[in-house]
Amino acid sequence: MKNHTRNLKMILSALFLSLAYVLPFLTGQIPEIGAMLCPMHIPVLLCGFICGWQWGLTVGFIAPLFRSLTLGMPPLFPGAVSMAFELMAYGAVSGGMHNILPKKRPYIYCSLISAMIIGRLFWGAAMFVCLGVKGGTFTFAAFIAGALTNALPGIILQIALVPLLVMVLDNPKILKLKD
Repeated sequence: MKNHTRNLKMILSALFLSLAYVLPFLTGQIPEIGAMLCPMHIPVLLCGFICGWQWGLTVGFIAPLFRSLTLGMPPLFPGAVSMAFELMAYGAVSGGMHNILPKKRPYIYCSLISAMIIGRLFWGAAMFVCLGVKGGTFTFAAFIAGALTNALPGIILQIALVPLLVMVLDNPKILKLKD
């Protein structure tokens, strides 16, 4: 039974990675807010919640780098590198907190919002380091613009959609991930 669970988590993680790769094509069709919807974040958050922190961390770190290296978007440095740390934190925190907290709606929101805050802090720290290495600066105003202002539609979408999907997918009748 343990091998079955591990294999299912691996398959689901590959699905979430594929979704993170493809969703930006779909949201890119909405020029005004497409990138602001943060399409790669949702599959990574779901991966953490459904498959666990290790899988969420891995998919989160790989997704932006893989997309950047194969498609050129997001640009590798500093964009994809910083996003890799942000999404890594999303997957790890959402999965880790969901594992230790009760599987009830308020705790799902707690895990999600914590992951979103910590992920954005990781993104800001990575941008600060990357731009510093490049000889540039990353100001607090740039952090607020990138982490909140420009991402507001994505933040709203994540808060509205992710908990609902987690409650559906976390149902033992849907996915048999429990040993």
